Amino acid sequence: MGVGSWPRPAWLLRALHERLSGRLSEEEFQQYADDAVRLAVAAQERAGVDVVTDGEQRRDNYASFVGGRLDNCQLIPITDLLPYVTDPDEFAEELRSLDVPADQVRHPAVFGKIGRSKPLAVHELQRMRRFTDKPVKIALPGPYLLTRTMWLECVADKAYPTREELAADVVRVLREELAELLAEGAAIVQFDEPVLTEVVFTRPNTGGRSFMCGALGEKKDTQSELDFAGGLLRQLFHGFPKERLALHVCRGNWSRDESVALAGPYTPLVPLLKTLPIGTFLLEMATPRAGELEPLKELPSDARLGLGCVNQKLDRVDAASEILTRAEAAVSLLGPDRVFLNPDCGFATFADNPLASAEVAEGKLGAIAHAARSLRARFPQG
Repeated sequence: MGVGSWPRPAWLLRALHERLSGRLSEEEFQQYADDAVRLAVAAQERAGVDVVTDGEQRRDNYASFVGGRLDNCQLIPITDLLPYVTDPDEFAEELRSLDVPADQVRHPAVFGKIGRSKPLAVHELQRMRRFTDKPVKIALPGPYLLTRTMWLECVADKAYPTREELAADVVRVLREELAELLAEGAAIVQFDEPVLTEVVFTRPNTGGRSFMCGALGEKKDTQSELDFAGGLLRQLFHGFPKERLALHVCRGNWSRDESVALAGPYTPLVPLLKTLPIGTFLLEMATPRAGELEPLKELPSDARLGLGCVNQKLDRVDAASEILTRAEAAVSLLGPDRVFLNPDCGFATFADNPLASAEVAEGKLGAIAHAARSLRARFPQG
């Protein structure tokens, strides 16, 4: 399966901008988006995937789109935050040093108590059902990511005295959404928490702040942040069927410049991951920046590993033999019944800044599917 996002057609990007600027009605935009979803689903099915996504075609990016769905939240360009921050020049320089496409990325800003009077993604699931009979995965931003993204002291504290109070409402709306998605038949609901790696791997020369796919809010010490994140995730997942829950963690997917992406093994995150009642971890593993597989041996014995086995940032389509080598190592470590295959991350995390073309994305998924068929033949019990 793919991780989530898929490159948007140029005409859909134009429609997205028109809608965000108020020059295109919601109904007209949904018609454009339906056509784009149809194309994204068809490409995944041609590639041979087992589980499809809608490619997040309706979203401006994988996380901040909630700013246009939640009550008392607005979606604004990151550059519009400059007048609000304490030191605009320093903030702008941080964005440049982190290779952030600030003119292309929007940010959810909180101006009151958040609520969920309309769904975040249930409508995406309902509309894509017309285009496929395959199991469907829906990806959502995780509660820690959303809290870090939305908690900008200069704006958020007008509605919430503390980020803990904001986080409580974030968990509440995500639990409401999760319950509805599962009731509507989503096979898997995946929560994206790439910012967990920012907590443990941020380089000192960035002043403690990293773009990390949208989370610009400052943080406390590492252990406090991991404890905070773990508590939010456990609250979110409590009481839901873990076999239908997934967590995705990577090291950043906004730039092809490897020097600005984070690096380090999963070792410092495994203690947290072990406490989460979920069935599948989709983890970046195809890039050397992700370290070795060995730390993942400590994941819960009933949890599956969604092995990142191709780097979505590279134009070259991996040979099935390369993917098999990576997959066989995971099978050897965890067993054939616990390994899924997927890319390291989405192909177009930010709508305006895709890291792959649709052609390359389909080729990479096709290579993954080919490798999966070979593994199934070799390990029929998996």
